Amino acid sequence: MIPSYDPNDTEAGLKLLEDLTTNAEAIQEQVLHQILSQNCESQYLQAFLDGESDKNQQSFKNKVPVVNYGDIKPFIQRIADGESSDIVSSQPITELLTSSGTSAGKPKLMPSTAEELERKTFFYSMLVPVMNKYVNGLDEGKGMYLLFIKPEIKTPSGLMARPVLTSYYKSQHFRNRPFNKYNVYTSPDQTILCQDSKQSMYCQLLCGLVQRSHVLRVGAVFASAFLRAVKFLEDHYKELCADIRTGTVTSWITEPACRDSVLSVLQGPNQELADEIESECAEKSWEGILRRLWPKAKYVEVIVTGSMAQYIPTLEFYSGGLPLVSTMYASSECYFGINLNPLCDPSDVSYTLLPNMAYFEFLPVDDKSHEEIHFASHSNTDDDDDALKEDLIVDLVNVEVGRYYEIVITTFTGLYRYRVGDILKVTGFHNKAPQFRFVQRRNVVLSIDTDKTSEEDLLNAVTQAKLKHLQKPSCPLLTEYTSYADTSSIPGHYVLFWELKPRQNNEPPELENKTMELCCSEVEDCLDYVYRRCRNKDKSIGPLEIRVVSLGTFDLLMDFCVSQGSSVNQYKTPRCVKPGGALEILDSRVIGRFFSQRVPRWQPLGLDS
Repeated sequence: MIPSYDPNDTEAGLKLLEDLTTNAEAIQEQVLHQILSQNCESQYLQAFLDGESDKNQQSFKNKVPVVNYGDIKPFIQRIADGESSDIVSSQPITELLTSSGTSAGKPKLMPSTAEELERKTFFYSMLVPVMNKYVNGLDEGKGMYLLFIKPEIKTPSGLMARPVLTSYYKSQHFRNRPFNKYNVYTSPDQTILCQDSKQSMYCQLLCGLVQRSHVLRVGAVFASAFLRAVKFLEDHYKELCADIRTGTVTSWITEPACRDSVLSVLQGPNQELADEIESECAEKSWEGILRRLWPKAKYVEVIVTGSMAQYIPTLEFYSGGLPLVSTMYASSECYFGINLNPLCDPSDVSYTLLPNMAYFEFLPVDDKSHEEIHFASHSNTDDDDDALKEDLIVDLVNVEVGRYYEIVITTFTGLYRYRVGDILKVTGFHNKAPQFRFVQRRNVVLSIDTDKTSEEDLLNAVTQAKLKHLQKPSCPLLTEYTSYADTSSIPGHYVLFWELKPRQNNEPPELENKTMELCCSEVEDCLDYVYRRCRNKDKSIGPLEIRVVSLGTFDLLMDFCVSQGSSVNQYKTPRCVKPGGALEILDSRVIGRFFSQRVPRWQPLGLDS
């Protein structure tokens, strides 16, 4: 089920994509048959299926339940504690992958095998021909991709538990990868594999700057990580230029392999290059800095879907018109699909699921008549029997365009009918394979009373407030935000923490009371019917508050989350926080507080405009 082809052969790659998507239904049936044949002797499946007679799709669907992480955690924990892999898989579990801490509250452990690394290598190889189809000349230069690892944790069994990207970057599949002329990095592997994230960041940026004339694309995995790199560059460009000018590496880079690999890239002093870079970085405004520093770059490759969409305006500010490209949709549990139209507008990104990666099913999610998704049935528990109607689950090829679904996966590595928690909207088909827009993670909501505000609803409201009230040149840029349901007062109210950056310098932003109060009101006006009813009629929610925090606050928040177990690569700013360390960091750096000065517009359902 893992096809092989030469990634340097674009036509062969595109043909393979056509074959996979054209034969999606047959491939999905083969995938399920292979998984059941391979793992039918596992303790987990034996509890539901009865030998050869049950190795079919219908028995599988009738007898194997749809589960959440809480259902399978005891099985995975037994493997982590030293019991045999055959609890869930016939193949040896070679490592456990930790999920992003900010996606689901805290890391979850997912089983993985050696074969799965081959599957991921295939997946990455399929990204290359798609980009070559739309962008010419990628074999004539390099990519400045900022990639990082995180230290592993050894479980009692001796198995390592680590983030999925760390797993891949440390694997032989990445370290001994064959040369691909379309996918050459400016960063030596030693800088990517450096355990110290600050040293890694510095060295990768230094290598990217030294090779700026060869850089054809820039990026990181997530938009947030890339913007963190831009901020790091802003803070360290003088030191980086000094190293380029002298052909040396600053003394605080102490990792020997990292240091030596960078010196091999520097190849001596370069006064002219250092002066060019320093001149660009010393400009009053950093608008368009990516295009100015890397003039041959053709696009910025970062994930800007889901919660990452809020970074689009800031990326556009720095990019100077470079396209923002989201290439893939993946998670710790499974790699799902790729964007077959990578140069599309970020708001139009859809991912085509590759049918050979896992067996996919889809649980319909109720949607409102006006095309907004309704998450109330999923907001409080993963075990809502009324919401989970297993008889409504559909296969990959039977989803309907325009409908919302929660994805359910069965993998080669020991997950069976597992609810990932991602909500997707079907936007179309490529041949027989559906295309999905990532909407959000299930259960990421704010709630004070009967209101249920989703991550997407909050993003839309914040975006509208920005568009309406923060577009003047004198207005600061909203670079980060999160939220908090403050119930310390009666009634409780929503709190938004905003980090604002002046467009021209790094001085604290000038905050106009009227503008910020209008932002508060605009956010409330854009929230859903129930929220506005609670505010306007029931009076069960107090005025929304925006607390502006000082520059760098969200960097500190990320550092805190990483210290608590989140991965640098997979980190996503939490769109809501709870009492504890994260909230304490935010509240300690508040420089301005503003409240909505009126109740939001609301009329009884059917009359609401």
